[in-house]
Amino acid sequence: MSSSNFRLAIATYIREQAQPLDKYSHQPRLYAVATDLGEDQSYDDDILYAAAWLHDIGVFIGHRPADPHELASWDNVAYAVQTVPQLLAHWNFPDSKVAAVVGAIATHLPHQQPTTTEGILLRDADILEQLGAIAILRTVSKVGRDTRFRTFADAVQQLQRNVDTLPRQLHLPKAHQRAQSRIQSVRAFLTAAHEEAMGLPL
Repeated sequence: MSSSNFRLAIATYIREQAQPLDKYSHQPRLYAVATDLGEDQSYDDDILYAAAWLHDIGVFIGHRPADPHELASWDNVAYAVQTVPQLLAHWNFPDSKVAAVVGAIATHLPHQQPTTTEGILLRDADILEQLGAIAILRTVSKVGRDTRFRTFADAVQQLQRNVDTLPRQLHLPKAHQRAQSRIQSVRAFLTAAHEEAMGLPL
């Protein structure tokens, strides 16, 4: 199968599996952000593409547990690491690159330290996705349906943690540059939210 064919297979599968519907869009956008960051880097684009599109498969309905108690301790990254190799084999993705895809997925969270260029690009891009206007949309949409977000106050607290802690965890200078406008967007939103709440519960 050619590169274009397995890429189409991956994208088609994620579009079908990304439930609820708003879980789709992060994947193509993440890949676009990662390739922007990698413009002056040497990396394998097949590996980056597969990792960006498949890294969050464990957060989709039908893949994650339905029981709230199980969901609260669910490790979606471990699920992806276990599941992705089988999917890639089914799509005839180059076997020699599978381990690198899995490695990038396994180290994409902010507290991880990826050792490959693809992993660094994926991690920095995913951190950027947690900052800015789209990050606000993604976080607030989880209120009431994610065990971590019972109220709007929980979402606001998460956004505050993101803007306080994530920027310094970025690795690439270009990612730090891209983060600046996103940080300003979140801070402006948080200021407005607190002002409009007038000290009352969010």
